[in-house]
Amino acid sequence: MPRRDTHHDVVKRSLIKDGWTITHDPFPLHIGKKRLFADLGAKYLLSAEREERKIAVEIKSFAGSSDIRDLEQAVGQYTIYQKILDQIEPDRALYLAVSEEVFQDTFTIEIGQLVLKEETVRLLVFHMEREEVVQWIPA
Repeated sequence: MPRRDTHHDVVKRSLIKDGWTITHDPFPLHIGKKRLFADLGAKYLLSAEREERKIAVEIKSFAGSSDIRDLEQAVGQYTIYQKILDQIEPDRALYLAVSEEVFQDTFTIEIGQLVLKEETVRLLVFHMEREEVVQWIPA
């Protein structure tokens, strides 16, 4: 079983507070003989349309010595997970969950903007203290 990120419980509570139902903790990403796991799986019922939105969430704290190194690792892991999801559950969207601080420090600078502009990753930005989702990118 994978080791949990330090912000795991904060993100989980933030999603629940936002109306999401946690369906998987962790979310299995099995392909061939390989067993990988995203941190969370969740669903949200869109009552007006009687539709369900499903997401998988990979949580990253960017606690390493280099923000760029953390970004490289996060985007690489995200890319692999997205490729697997495309095969096993294409209707589930993958999100990278980062704190507001990480978003400001990493995704508002040029390299982070490039990652977002090219839609390489989807972000879920959360507030640590209030334990709430503050932004979905793209919206």
